[in-house]
Amino acid sequence: MDNMFEKIQDLFQRHGVFIKVNKGSKIFLEGERAKEIYYIKTGTISISQETESGKELTVRICGPDSIIGEGSLFCNLVYNSMTAKVLEPSTLYVLSRQSLEHLLEEQPTVMIEYMKWLQTENLKHQSRLRDLLLNGKKGALLSTLIRLSNTYGKPLENGSIFIDFQLTNTELANLCATSREMINRMLNDLKNHKILTFDKGFITIHDLQFLKKEIACENCPLQICRID
Repeated sequence: MDNMFEKIQDLFQRHGVFIKVNKGSKIFLEGERAKEIYYIKTGTISISQETESGKELTVRICGPDSIIGEGSLFCNLVYNSMTAKVLEPSTLYVLSRQSLEHLLEEQPTVMIEYMKWLQTENLKHQSRLRDLLLNGKKGALLSTLIRLSNTYGKPLENGSIFIDFQLTNTELANLCATSREMINRMLNDLKNHKILTFDKGFITIHDLQFLKKEIACENCPLQICRID
């Protein structure tokens, strides 16, 4: 974590309210008035949006040192466009929009770093939406696997990458904007070709370069090619 983000983190820890949340609970709901910004200390939280047809699209899976609800800052009459659901027991620091705005106004250098961080977040979302729209269902899965490996991947001695984050096929489908049945077929095909293996929700990628080649990966900076 860089020095300036530590200063942003410090704002939450010194001025925010510390809360604990259980798995399955909702931090905020799509359509609710956006009143607070959250800094995740520990745990994992998904950010998702529901389409008009009722299908869920997971936009982010956020771990420690992530900020959520950030889009409402310095806006008037803003409502949450997404829902934040707790995937595992988590702890957070909470600041009201007004409090964080006031703190940032008092510290212009920290505000500049916050805006830089926010721009990086926007680039992450834009690149992910681009992949979902341009690469088809298979490309969406492959790009999501690459992002998961960059975010939660742990290199193994044999050169494979273990994604240290448990996902059901339904949750993976929500990340790829497709159906669980489609994900099942594509994962099994990749397994049969020895590109990856999976066990009890954990995926191990054996040939990351194959995934990158299949989608003509542009090798974006690692801070952009992430799922959090």
